Amino acid sequence: MSQIKFGTDGWRAIIAEDFTFANLERVAQATADYWKANPIPGTTRKTVVGYDRRFLSDQFARRTAEILAGNGFQVTLTSEPTPTPSVSYAVKQQKAIGGVMITASHNPPAFNGFKLKAHYGGSAEPAMCQGVEALLDRFPVARLPFDLALKAKKIVVSDVRPAHYNAVKKLVDFKRIAASKVRFAHEALFGVGAGCFDDLLQGTTCRVTTLNGAHDPNFGGINPEPIARNYTKSAAYLAKHPHDICLVTDGDADRVGGMMGNGAPLTTHQIICLLLRHYVVNRRSTGRVVKALTTTSMVDKMCRKWGLELVETGVGFKYIASEMIRGGVMLGFEESGGIGFAGHIPERDGIAAGLMLLEMLAVEKRPLAKILAELEREFGTYRYARIDTQFPLEKRAALMAFCKDHPPVRLRGSKVIDVKSSDGVKFIAEDDSWLMLRGSGTEPILRIYAESRSDADAEALLKLGVSLTKKI
Repeated sequence: MSQIKFGTDGWRAIIAEDFTFANLERVAQATADYWKANPIPGTTRKTVVGYDRRFLSDQFARRTAEILAGNGFQVTLTSEPTPTPSVSYAVKQQKAIGGVMITASHNPPAFNGFKLKAHYGGSAEPAMCQGVEALLDRFPVARLPFDLALKAKKIVVSDVRPAHYNAVKKLVDFKRIAASKVRFAHEALFGVGAGCFDDLLQGTTCRVTTLNGAHDPNFGGINPEPIARNYTKSAAYLAKHPHDICLVTDGDADRVGGMMGNGAPLTTHQIICLLLRHYVVNRRSTGRVVKALTTTSMVDKMCRKWGLELVETGVGFKYIASEMIRGGVMLGFEESGGIGFAGHIPERDGIAAGLMLLEMLAVEKRPLAKILAELEREFGTYRYARIDTQFPLEKRAALMAFCKDHPPVRLRGSKVIDVKSSDGVKFIAEDDSWLMLRGSGTEPILRIYAESRSDADAEALLKLGVSLTKKI
């Protein structure tokens, strides 16, 4: 049988190779066994199962529900493809012991995945993932056929989105957004976020244009990831039909990207910093800020200026969620566009992030370009770049050891003053420039990240990173 290993956010594999019904049953049974062996006070024997628009996702979700029901759990199964944060919110709202989201998020269309959600409505912590792995194949699969489960009310099919949407509306100043007359575009990347902003903003003065909202399991030939190379068609549309802003959600709508109203790309780092500024300057909020170590150094500089405690974590929102659960966190960020908000679930939420950006525009009452220019005048320019490259798995450990022991002396003329190796290897220079190499937790690739003062310098740092991979 195939080896099943959880990565940064659950288990992912290629459909019909390793992501099969047989392997899904193994994981679902192990998940049920873990929850039975680890009851949580204050929760019920309820679970929530959702799914995205990928090939067979609805059937994989149904099979997962059958197995959870066969193990004595009451299952809420979403009635149609649903954003991951809606499923996470339902877990917390229903006091369920946990949830499962069938999605491969931003991965290529050939992939699918099994995201584990804990009782608090966020990504499962590493200990839970390891606990499920340890129970694989320990007990035989118990399955209650779908029709029988429905009849016995062990599975209830329900739309969990409205409750989540209501929670998001309470998180923001929705009355101000509703009266703002913002002309807003949403690039859905063919994912489950399609139509969500139309529903949320229906009856308001806002005008919403949804781009690439069709249900296409091949995602129009792209990966549903909120990065500039996937915005080509929508950017061309916006160049001809300007809006105030264009938000982008990934395949399962838990992460956010964006474009200026004319189609020029916004990086996830710029969005993160815009939201941090909005929370401090406009909302007058305080609290800890949590960021994954691949996130822009502008966050560090902003926190230093405003006297905010900054916590840096490894890559994976489960680490940020752990800090949010501890309390006192204002915002949590990761490089890939995952953003978590105080007073909400400890989960990245692309829909909440989108509405929060609309709140910022409604409060500021000026063009996004001017807000961004002011941000860079105050904190400087930070330019980020990333590439993903194939690298043999068997050589990865040796590469990380080499990089840790042989750091470059300088990055674009600035002295390297720190090397972090808790999750990959990151070199940090005196001028806040940095270069990082890290193996993906969900895919057989090596990621190289860089940030510097200009696009040219960031690209040069990427080339340095590539040269390091050739040392092994």
